[in-house]
Amino acid sequence: MNTYNIELIRNVGILSHGGGGKTTLSEAILFNSGIIERMGSTESGNSVMDYEPEEISRKTSISSSVGFADWDGLHINLIDTPGSNNFMEDARISLSGIDGAIIIVSAISGIKAETEKVWKFVSDAGLPSIIFVNKMDKEAANFQHVKKEIEKAFGLPAVPLYIPMGAEAGFEGVVDLIIEKAIRYRKDQSGMFTETDIPADMSELVIGYRKELIEKAAETEDALLEGYLEKGELKEDEIKKGLLIGVRNKKFLPLLAGSAFKNIGVKQLMKMISFLPSPIEAQPIIGINPENREKIDRKPDPNKPFSARVFKTIVDPFVGSLSYIRVFSGSIGADVPFLNPTRGHMEKGGHLFIIQGKKYAQTNRLGAGEIGAIAKLKATHTGDTICNNENPILFDKIIASKPVISVAIEPRLKKDEEKVITSLAKLVEEDPALNFHHDDETKEMILSGMGQLHLEVTAEKLRRKFGVEINMKAPRVPYRETIKKSAEVQGKYKHQTGGHGQYGDTWLRLEPLARGRGFEFVDKIVGGAIPRQFIPAVEKGILEAMQKGILAGFPVVDIRVTLYDGSYHPVDSSEMAFKMAASLGFKKAASECQSVLLEPAMNIEVAVPDDCLGAVIGDINSRRGRILGVEPQTKSQKIKAVVPLAEMLKYANTLSSLTGARGIYTMAFFRYEEVPPHLIKKIIEEQKAAEQAT
Repeated sequence: MNTYNIELIRNVGILSHGGGGKTTLSEAILFNSGIIERMGSTESGNSVMDYEPEEISRKTSISSSVGFADWDGLHINLIDTPGSNNFMEDARISLSGIDGAIIIVSAISGIKAETEKVWKFVSDAGLPSIIFVNKMDKEAANFQHVKKEIEKAFGLPAVPLYIPMGAEAGFEGVVDLIIEKAIRYRKDQSGMFTETDIPADMSELVIGYRKELIEKAAETEDALLEGYLEKGELKEDEIKKGLLIGVRNKKFLPLLAGSAFKNIGVKQLMKMISFLPSPIEAQPIIGINPENREKIDRKPDPNKPFSARVFKTIVDPFVGSLSYIRVFSGSIGADVPFLNPTRGHMEKGGHLFIIQGKKYAQTNRLGAGEIGAIAKLKATHTGDTICNNENPILFDKIIASKPVISVAIEPRLKKDEEKVITSLAKLVEEDPALNFHHDDETKEMILSGMGQLHLEVTAEKLRRKFGVEINMKAPRVPYRETIKKSAEVQGKYKHQTGGHGQYGDTWLRLEPLARGRGFEFVDKIVGGAIPRQFIPAVEKGILEAMQKGILAGFPVVDIRVTLYDGSYHPVDSSEMAFKMAASLGFKKAASECQSVLLEPAMNIEVAVPDDCLGAVIGDINSRRGRILGVEPQTKSQKIKAVVPLAEMLKYANTLSSLTGARGIYTMAFFRYEEVPPHLIKKIIEEQKAAEQAT
């Protein structure tokens, strides 16, 4: 864009299920606008938008990428989003940078689980949308069937503007229902076409679809409706006016058809982008004053104070970080300080860039409505607000969904442990859907993400970007031990050396407590049987012994220990002696109290399509789960259950398989419950093997 004009900017996200053709469509748009000289492709690994090595090797989008094109007087910023379930959080977060969406639906597969998810993202964000039915050139393409699926899944009328001429190998172009012309394309990806008369065998179909289009356009405004009822027709400019109102107010979904790969119908789609709102026509951004928490209605105006949001972070070990921002109001200059109210931190500013895939061109200023990047911010992360310090505003923080799968990781080389930790911290900064922490109990590093592929790609990025390799395995379950009976024992420690000896004598009573009560220590020493200064050492010795358990070395919980008698030696007694005596006494008593193994049980909620309910319930039952209830939802069912954590470690993959990737679940700790007797031996053997390995 040579001259900045916010009214001519369109910020557009391209979304679909994985393999729907988002990157190919982006490539065709860039080619048609003259940005690139020839179309690349995901399959050949030379597209503008899929440039990460992990994307090229897998031939699929893994993270959102940004590009721009100038077309028909508009400056179009494109965000090409991933469609795989493993990386869809990146797509959801990136929606904070756009004002309208192009949703691709495959003419072959129609609506898939991921399509429904991206539609939910778009509708939740209140974004006007255009639907592009792609792959009309492929075998089994069916435009009319897909139209019905879209209306059923999205709950809005899908109104065709351009319908396909032919299908599969015979697909040669589209019919423009507004001007009633056939648009025939060349077969060389050039995007060149000629306008001709509509084929005679399509006239009846065109009449029906055009009538539907005009009726929907007329219904958007009283004046249009009156004119239509009076004349039975609308002029071209009236149809376009009705379309504009309908799209902006989300009354219906304009439907186009084509083939991104063959560059057929793409120019008509690009023409329709003008019907999506400019930044200044989008809804005002609501925030709060971070100082007094009062609500602020910040209009998307170049003359208002600067405000923006970071919707993506790129971390490069050599270049540093790049923060992708969408400017909502005002403007920002290169190297100009600004406030990050999310973190309460002043940033010094940095170089500014406009983005075209993996290429960055330096610029001096970014204005309201524009998308760009800032280099090397110190404390700013994805989802953060940045703004003018004198007129602060804080937008709602974007919260990433909870990870659904976790693995324990370890560096392949022991010397790389610290490097793995620091490198993963940078990848978590880049990808908010990742989570990394150290489990103090199991002594494992835990990496969590949105699916197995997500974690595998993270491991590849660790190797490529930071030169470290990791092994992944199932995390250890944090089992517990407890007792079911009471016992009273003497714990005595007596050790004689050449000088002073060691003497400690305790009488302990162990009793089980209700589940979840933890640990209670009761001091019932009277008459000075044990001096007061040694009592804390007794409790400490018990606590240390509890950490190692009796059955399998797991911590002991839900137990009361009462110290009710003992004796001491005026010279040989010490804190260490009473600590040892208490530890010996606890171990002896616990062995007489019928120790049992406990496992964490989780509350889970699983949302599944109606047709998958039986299969999912059956699987939960097979995992030793207890179904608590089933609640009907819109087009789905919510299953509530309690399931042992040990049975849920690989559940994400199973649920995806059972539901065709349409099921989602959440999980939270409920309580500890007894492990069935037939499983205890196996758990003990696994624990011993793990201890020997370390």
